[in-house]
Amino acid sequence: MGGGYPSVLTDTWWALVEPLLPSARVGPKGGRREKHPRRRIVDAIFYVVRTACAWRQLPKDFLLWPTV
Repeated sequence: MGGGYPSVLTDTWWALVEPLLPSARVGPKGGRREKHPRRRIVDAIFYVVRTACAWRQLPKDFLLWPTV
């Protein structure tokens, strides 16, 4: 999961960030079930923001850049 990077959220920080994300809409009028955990996506976004790397240069520990 990329746990060795300083940009990865701790459980405490994730508890603060998660409620700020829109809820998944699954059901008759909603979208499909999420394929990837939101926390992994947020960790990858924070990595790009913190390191200023290009999306395509995300380390392989994270999800693929088009997913993020």
